Amino acid sequence: MSEPETHPSLPLAAIVAFAVIAILPLFLSDWITFLIALALAKGAVVLGVVLLLRGGLISFGHALYFAIGAYAVGFLTNRFGIGEALVGLPLATIISALVAAALGLLLMRFRGIYFAMLSLALSMILYTVLIKFYDFSGGTDGLSVRGFTLAGAAPAHPGLVQYYLVLVLTAAVVYVGARFLASPLGYLMQAVRYNEIRIEYLGASASHAILGSYVVSGAISGLGGALVAYLVGHVSPELAFWVSSGDFVFVAVLGGTGSVFAPLIGSIAFEFVKNYALKFSPNTWQLTLGVFLLVVIYFQPQGLWGLLTRLRARPR
Repeated sequence: MSEPETHPSLPLAAIVAFAVIAILPLFLSDWITFLIALALAKGAVVLGVVLLLRGGLISFGHALYFAIGAYAVGFLTNRFGIGEALVGLPLATIISALVAAALGLLLMRFRGIYFAMLSLALSMILYTVLIKFYDFSGGTDGLSVRGFTLAGAAPAHPGLVQYYLVLVLTAAVVYVGARFLASPLGYLMQAVRYNEIRIEYLGASASHAILGSYVVSGAISGLGGALVAYLVGHVSPELAFWVSSGDFVFVAVLGGTGSVFAPLIGSIAFEFVKNYALKFSPNTWQLTLGVFLLVVIYFQPQGLWGLLTRLRARPR
């Protein structure tokens, strides 16, 4: 697994990439614009998974925070009639961070398969609660998310406004992820993966590093879930199901871990392959996704970002 890049040339590449994405709605249809926005929002959750992968920790339960962020917006809109995104998005992020801090106190004690399976179990507990408590969560019907407003006003073109809101917040999440990976805590997480004993000898705490990383990861994953709730206009218990968590890990492998941009590239590729597979092969779309992942892993083990890096490094 390659280490995420943190060199100074990334900001310029990021500006160019996000500038290109910003003008896409001028040339693309509404549904493709929606698909890109959806992929970027989910890419924030995948980035949360990648931050933990830096420490050698695989989370099969990140759908937990994805669902918490989405349902925070759902409750705020459906139960309290507050569709203001400037209220819902910070609230979803804070709630997700608080839950991650509480559960992180338990998870930071585990490593390897135990960490992965326990995170999955916690996610499935939330899924069961959302299914069983119908009066509280709407059960399998879920909750509608209507009445989207921004700064107190209902946009004339909500889809376009949501697209740029997702784009701006995704850029912010990528910046936070890059700063995290370049921070002492980020480097400490890298050391956790290689030699925890040496960390303890140096006077640092591997468990505290994992806890801090887990809180950051949960917070940005909750933000991604809130963005998806506003985009789709509906939340359901399937957001917390293990399949959703598996999708995030799938995308993390697909995009690679060589950069904070890799989750976004992987997420965009995943959404387009999935939707076109559903369109042309509705009964075997999972097979199409599996074959796509196998081809990428076989020919490019470092993911799609590794492929882009190789193309960029080729002599002109």
